[in-house]
Amino acid sequence: MRVFSIASIICSCARRLSPPVGLPHWARAQFRQSECLFKCLFMLYPRIFSERLLHKNRHVIVYEGDESMRDVTVAVNTEDVLGEVPVWDLATGSLWWTDVFRPAIHRLNAASGEVDSWTPPDKVHSFALREAGGLIIAGRQGFALWNPETTDHTPLGDPRDDPKGTLLNDGRADRQGRFWVGTMDKMLERPSGSLYCLDADGTNRMAADGITLFNGVAFSPKGDVLYFTDSLTKHIFAYDLNTKTGALANKRIFANTKALPGIPDGATVDAEGHLWSARFDGSRVLRHTPDGNVADEIKLPVSRVTSCALGGPNLKTLYITTALFRLTERQRATQPLAGALFRVEVDVPGVPEPSYRG
Repeated sequence: MRVFSIASIICSCARRLSPPVGLPHWARAQFRQSECLFKCLFMLYPRIFSERLLHKNRHVIVYEGDESMRDVTVAVNTEDVLGEVPVWDLATGSLWWTDVFRPAIHRLNAASGEVDSWTPPDKVHSFALREAGGLIIAGRQGFALWNPETTDHTPLGDPRDDPKGTLLNDGRADRQGRFWVGTMDKMLERPSGSLYCLDADGTNRMAADGITLFNGVAFSPKGDVLYFTDSLTKHIFAYDLNTKTGALANKRIFANTKALPGIPDGATVDAEGHLWSARFDGSRVLRHTPDGNVADEIKLPVSRVTSCALGGPNLKTLYITTALFRLTERQRATQPLAGALFRVEVDVPGVPEPSYRG
């Protein structure tokens, strides 16, 4: 016997405007009689349905039926303008992420569902946990150490030669405790972006250049391969990384994704060395094999999927950030969950997220 909650029926009706598969005949008949009411209610009050039902009932199924439409659920709906850079904190069982444009830093306690949010001292495009506590952040003003709970803030300088023409963007700590951040051209017209490495002693250096829109930095399980995406070209690149010196070599195209839906954005790597890549304007995340082929996909009910991270007690929960950035009113009406943090269980665990050692 299959049990349906009121929330799941309403969400299914609003989403597909047809009865959920498996309803008994009497329920299907009642649905048909109320179909117009459901349509009207959802069109008039989409946020009530999305937030009050989905946010409070965290186990409502968003997708069912298609193999690529797993049991994706809403972890929390923070309505992020540009949710980015989810980072799993294994020590506390919590997920951190940023809303670049609000600006805000969020922390979700996965066990209780409680969310703490702070306003950072800068628009934070990326960050990493810090071994000494707090965060290392990359923002409009450069690098800084910042502790949201104590408000301690220590600027570390700006590595960019052209701060007026570029922005620090996606970043991540590697397995040796260095912090890697790439930049993007503000006008998205020229390959003026670079990749920088901030060492634990606070010194930084440029490791690569010729990038237009840097995103999706991630590291292989052994830490000897660095991946990044140039979103404008839709290429995911790979470098060999010398784990001792931090030197990069042998740049190559890991995956040419021009024929795939959306634009490659943030990414994470699992324990088998597969790369999960979020597809902005593609309504999905893709799992690439170590040779770059697509092995799996997970679809979402929003178009602007920005990044992902593996977390949870066994590192088998894929958390996915999204955005409502520049959606039209019509698009927002059809995507009431844009800007929410989603989660879905996967078979292969992730790798513990390293911290910055500086």
